[in-house]
Amino acid sequence: MKSRSPSPSARTVITSAAAARARRATRTAIAPSPAAPPTGGRRRLPRLIWLVAAVAVIGAVVWAAVSLDVADWARWTLAGIAIAAVSSLGIAVLIGPAARRLAGEHQPLTPAERRQMTATERVEAINAARHTLIQAATGLVVIGGVVFTAQGLWYTAQSLDASRQAQRTTEQGQITDRYTKAVEQLGSRTSLDVRLGGIYALERLAQDSPRDHQTIYDVLTAFIREHDPKPKAAMPATPATDIQAVLTIIGRRNTNLEHSFTELDLSHIRIRGADLSGRQLMHVNLNGANLNGANLRGANLRGANLGDADLGDADLSDANLNYANLGGADLRSADLGDADLNRSYLGSRANLRGADLRGADLNRADLGGADLRGADLRGTDLGDAYLLGADLRGADLREVRGRTPDQIRDMARTDSATQF
Repeated sequence: MKSRSPSPSARTVITSAAAARARRATRTAIAPSPAAPPTGGRRRLPRLIWLVAAVAVIGAVVWAAVSLDVADWARWTLAGIAIAAVSSLGIAVLIGPAARRLAGEHQPLTPAERRQMTATERVEAINAARHTLIQAATGLVVIGGVVFTAQGLWYTAQSLDASRQAQRTTEQGQITDRYTKAVEQLGSRTSLDVRLGGIYALERLAQDSPRDHQTIYDVLTAFIREHDPKPKAAMPATPATDIQAVLTIIGRRNTNLEHSFTELDLSHIRIRGADLSGRQLMHVNLNGANLNGANLRGANLRGANLGDADLGDADLSDANLNYANLGGADLRSADLGDADLNRSYLGSRANLRGADLRGADLNRADLGGADLRGADLRGTDLGDAYLLGADLRGADLREVRGRTPDQIRDMARTDSATQF
C-alpha cells in the first residue's frame, strides 16, 4: 500500500501558479489574445467593505466591553469576542494577501490563469487550500479555548474569593455574638455558674480568634481588679471561685499569640492564698499585689513586675524569676528554694527576712540594700551578684558558690551570727 504524500506548502502552490502564468505569457507572446477587462478594482472594493465592516464590529465590541455598565461575565464575554474577531482577521490577512506578497504575487490569479494550470496543479492547490483552512480553524479554536478558559478561571477565582469573604464575614459575626454573650454572662451578679460559663467561653474564644486574644485577657484581668476584695474588706484565706478560675485561665493562656513584652495588668489585686503553681505569668504586672501565702511553685514569672508586692509566706520554689522586679517586695519567710533569680532585681527595700533561698540561682542578681537577715542561702549561686548594702546579719551562707566569705564581708553587712 502506497503511503500518502504530504500536502504541498503554499509556496509550492504559488510557484506552480507562477509557472502557469509564465506558460500563458509565452503563448500570448506567440499568439496575442483579446485583452481581458480589468478586474482588480472590482475585486478590491468588496474586500475593503468587508474589512471596514469587520474593524467597525471589533471597535463596537471593544467599546461595549470598556464603557457599558454590565456584569463582569458579560464584559469578559465581549472581550473574548473581540479577541476572537481580531485573531480571525489576522489569520485571514496572513493566509491571503500577506502569503501572496511573501511569495512575490501582488495580485490573485485570474480565471484565465487558473485555466492554464494542469489538473495536478489544481488538485494540489485545492489540497493546500484545505490544509490552510484546517490550520486556520484549529488556530481559532485554540485561541477561543484559551480565552474562555482564562475567563472561566478568573470567574472561578472571583467566586472563591467572594465565598471566602462571605465565610470570614459570617465567622466574624459569630465571634462577635459569642463575645457579647460571654461578656453578658461575666457581668452576672446573681449566679456564680453564669459567671463561670462566661469566663470559660471567653477562654475558648481567645483560642478560636487570635486577633481577639489580647482584648479578651484585658477583659478578664479587669474582672479580677473589679471583683477582688477591696482594701477595707476582710481578706478571705483563698480567692473566690470565679476569681481563681480567671487566674487559672490567665496562667494557661497561649503566650505565643502575644506580642513581645505584652503586659497583663493585675496591679494591686488582693488574692491571698491563690493557686498559681506552674502558671505562665511572664511580664504580668503584679505591682503592689497581695499574694500573701500564694502558691507560685514552678510558675514562670520571667520579666514580671512584683515591685512592692506582698509575697510573705508564698511558695516560689522552682519559679522562674529571670529579670523579675522584686524591688520593695515583702518576701518574709517566702520559699525561694531552687528558684531562678538570675538578673532579677531584689534591691531597694526588698524584705527577705527568714526567706528560704537554698539552691537558688542569684547569679548577677541585684541584692543591693535588700534585707536578708536570717535568710537561708545555703548552696546558692552568688556569682556576680550585687551585694553592696545588703543586710546578711544572721544569714546562713554555708556552701555558697560564686563569692568568697571575704568578698561578701567587703560588700554586705554581716555579724557574728552570719554563717559561712
